[in-house]
Amino acid sequence: MTGGRMTGGRLLIVDDEKVALKNLEQLMKKAGYAVTATQSGGNALALLEKQPFDVALSELRMDKVDGLQILRRCRENHPDTEVILVTGHATLASAVAAMKQGAFHYLAKPYHPDEVRQMVVAALEKIRYRRESRNLKKQAESDQGKVSILTRDRHMQHLLDMARQVAPTDCNILITGESGTGKELFARYLHHQSWRESGPFVAVNCGAFNEDLLANELFGHIKGAFTGAHADKKGLLEAASGGTLFLDEITEMSPTMQVKLLRVIQEKEVLPLGATASVKIDARFIAATNRDVQDTVKHGGFRQDLYFRLNVVNLHIPALSVRKEDVPLLAHHFLAKHAALMGKDVSEIAPDTLDLLRAYDFPGNVRELENIIERGVAIASGHSIDPAQLPDDLRELAIRTFRKKAGRIPTLEQQEQDYIAWVLQEAGGNQTLAAQMLGIDRVSLWRKLKRYEVEKG
Repeated sequence: MTGGRMTGGRLLIVDDEKVALKNLEQLMKKAGYAVTATQSGGNALALLEKQPFDVALSELRMDKVDGLQILRRCRENHPDTEVILVTGHATLASAVAAMKQGAFHYLAKPYHPDEVRQMVVAALEKIRYRRESRNLKKQAESDQGKVSILTRDRHMQHLLDMARQVAPTDCNILITGESGTGKELFARYLHHQSWRESGPFVAVNCGAFNEDLLANELFGHIKGAFTGAHADKKGLLEAASGGTLFLDEITEMSPTMQVKLLRVIQEKEVLPLGATASVKIDARFIAATNRDVQDTVKHGGFRQDLYFRLNVVNLHIPALSVRKEDVPLLAHHFLAKHAALMGKDVSEIAPDTLDLLRAYDFPGNVRELENIIERGVAIASGHSIDPAQLPDDLRELAIRTFRKKAGRIPTLEQQEQDYIAWVLQEAGGNQTLAAQMLGIDRVSLWRKLKRYEVEKG
């Protein structure tokens, strides 16, 4: 799946202060958005009935019809419209109230132009991910049983194009990439794109068995081949006949097993343990490894002739850290998956959470991202995965990114001040709970609040 950021979104701007309204209107028009501006909250409600908007930026405090009323109307009648509330009278309590009622974000005046531009971009991205998730769900419902790979990354798109080209052939394929990048998923994708789709897909992890056990798993045995062999057992090589055999962690295979596998690939037949007659097989071989295979061959850890047999086509899956565009897409996919599995009404990933996920390097790749989202769904108490539901290392990253977004390195004092304000917001303004989360007593928190003059709401 491909796509870039949403461009040319439709914006509704509401502010009863004429100068503030004009400045924000000009800023957003210059950024390329279609803007409708009004000084009246009542007029904003009328405009929402006449035409759809992607994002509404509304002043919180206005006479007669305020920002919260506009937010509630959008949630009731226009659930796809994201609402950003803006105010010069920011309090923690009003921020918490706005977020609980479904506001996308809360912006305090005075704000930097880049801050509001980035917030609108994030809101439009959320809309796009939501629409794509719906399309993916429809696609999955109409295409049950088939394997799909979600990506916006150009290199991954090129890999998928190559996979679709080589899948119908019977050539052997070697998939390389770091652990957790999805090598087995790619192998299944190749299988389902091939003429062998109706045949079996058999996967074996070569690093999970010692040499004798792996030989028994792959080749099988006949009754009486060894003590305890009370019946014939078909090996995985024979079981994969008519389909695909996926050999994961192929470089962990012993030298003796490498010789045996080479013969199987060349002769298309296997000799079960204890048997005197070979059995013909018809399987397509796909192997995978997280090692540098050429370096392993060079140092004698893997047979060069077997490498050439398996590496007819090489597909190298890039690490998630170099395809950050895929992080939000995959995160929303895993959110929908695990919310459904757990039966929980968790349907959102907070903008700050997505920012942290984008900034993270994911040493465990896609597998780690899925684990993080699964954990977030499991411990989420509301509809959204917030930064508080992320693992500790990612929460620590939050401290470092608070002021870095504004283009400056924060002082230690600034980091502490921002972090306390964030924890207070996560605690819903409850100072006792915030103190527990910070690992300090309530008196110490009160002293820090007094020192930094953090708004308590």
